[in-house]
Amino acid sequence: MFFFFVGGISPQVRQVLKPDAARCIRCGSLADLVEEEKVLKLFFVPVWRWLGKEPVIYCNNCSTFFPPSTSLPPPPSHMPSPPDGLRCHSCARVVDPQFSFCPYCGYSL
Repeated sequence: MFFFFVGGISPQVRQVLKPDAARCIRCGSLADLVEEEKVLKLFFVPVWRWLGKEPVIYCNNCSTFFPPSTSLPPPPSHMPSPPDGLRCHSCARVVDPQFSFCPYCGYSL
């Protein structure tokens, strides 16, 4: 007799602690500081939940969880426009106004 087991453990967001707290290390978009919970699922049905050890950063764009120590700093909320060109909203470097993407970080201008 064979038994077939379908299940696994997956992380989920329990509560958003601080929105737009950092930038994602994978896609560069804004990410939230969240309280994470682990969920054990059997046949795609949640069976058991427990809290993570500490808050993590969660990216809504690419659904990535990562520790706050590895996150990129959030973009500045107010950046003055440089006199000699356009400034990237992600890495704050001066770029040519003709560019559609930042040549340093790849962020869409």
